Amino acid sequence: QVQLVESGGGLVHPGGSHRLSCTPSGSFFTVGAMAWYRQALGKERELVADIKTTGITEYADSVKGRFTISRDNAKNTTYLQMNSLKPDDTAVYYCNALIGTGRWTTREVWGQGTLVTVSS
Repeated sequence: QVQLVESGGGLVHPGGSHRLSCTPSGSFFTVGAMAWYRQALGKERELVADIKTTGITEYADSVKGRFTISRDNAKNTTYLQMNSLKPDDTAVYYCNALIGTGRWTTREVWGQGTLVTVSS
């Protein structure tokens, strides 16, 4: 059973920087596209950034120029580097990935979520 383990949540001051990480755990063969979503209190979950196996990335307009998604294929890990953080960035951040669990089987897997609070 494959899981995505997230780390890096915490309290950050406005204008500061922070980095989240997400690593698969368990039995799997391959890792495809990976992404970060977030859900603020009282709002719907939204896509923040994603990265394909080719390295192509896309970002929500609200984070363009401030956030960077990357991946380390040797570790099967994705990172979300967050700079110039704003209070509006406060949310629970969720990792998402397409995982190859067999020769012909793939699964979309979600991380447990990690809370990032941007506040003075």
